[in-house]
Amino acid sequence: MTFAPFWPAGRVASRLAGLFLGALAALACGPAATQPLVPIETARLDTVWQLPQRSAPAQVMARNESRLAAEVGGTVTRWTADVGASVTRGALLVQIDPQDYELAVQRAEAGLQAAQARLRLGEAQLARARELVTQGFFSQEALAQRETEVALQRADLAAAESQLASARRQLARTSIRAPFAGTVVQRMAQLGEAVAPGAPLFVLAETGAAEVQASVTPADIGGLRRASAVHFQPQGQDRRHALKLLRVTGTVQAGSRTQTVRLGFEGPAALPPGTSGLLWWEDPTPHVPASLVVKRGNRLGVFVREGRTARFVALPDAQEGRAVPIALPGETLIVVRGQAALNDGQSID
Repeated sequence: MTFAPFWPAGRVASRLAGLFLGALAALACGPAATQPLVPIETARLDTVWQLPQRSAPAQVMARNESRLAAEVGGTVTRWTADVGASVTRGALLVQIDPQDYELAVQRAEAGLQAAQARLRLGEAQLARARELVTQGFFSQEALAQRETEVALQRADLAAAESQLASARRQLARTSIRAPFAGTVVQRMAQLGEAVAPGAPLFVLAETGAAEVQASVTPADIGGLRRASAVHFQPQGQDRRHALKLLRVTGTVQAGSRTQTVRLGFEGPAALPPGTSGLLWWEDPTPHVPASLVVKRGNRLGVFVREGRTARFVALPDAQEGRAVPIALPGETLIVVRGQAALNDGQSID
């Protein structure tokens, strides 16, 4: 009697698994495992790139907006301009009671006259003493004393002149005048009010030298610097006013994460300070649309065609949802359809 060989259950299972894996390997090595070509569409980069229009909120600002304060104490006896009034340079804005300061000037003038008189007398006595010394009727010691007295009198005269100049300066400070041609933004001076040195009286905004101030993100500062044309469009108006970039602050504001820029008007612009609107400029650097940007790993970039292969080009400055600056040649073939399914180095039709 012949008996069939006995296979333990464990060995049977192991043999079946080996046969199954071998079959899978054979299938993988066959023609069916060849990766199909991915259908895509490409276009020259210079036919799809953009020169994006940028904008930022902006406001017309006076180049100088000065808070004029009292330099001396006293009572306001007169004010000449109210809010909204236009004033010329040097125009009187506020008059503080000058009486006490006029008296101080008179006292200083009297002191100066006394010092001049004492010096004239001393110089006459010194000249007489020198004559007497030559004649032997006056000692050298007495002459030296006269010379010292004259030197002290000259010092007293210089001090009296300084006191008079200071008194006149204080008197002039009772008249608050416009440091430039401008418009009164705020008037705090009240008739009959006693003010102390440093008390604010007027806020004056300079006219004819307005600037535009805007808050721009750090990513857009470079494009703004390179822009060939920058414009300000007041709110509710269609007209745009040409600007030139004056300065950019070097610090980023903590709250808004923006930098402040100041721009000047290219020509005359009758826009009063406080006018709000938008700052417009065109970034001259070519950008690819956000729709062409894909993410691979932790990097954002685009796919380009190299023969029959797709190559992923990472763009370091890329941000999701925004057009991205690109430095590739204009004739580069960039994938514009099917890029979402591609991998770096994949074959394409």
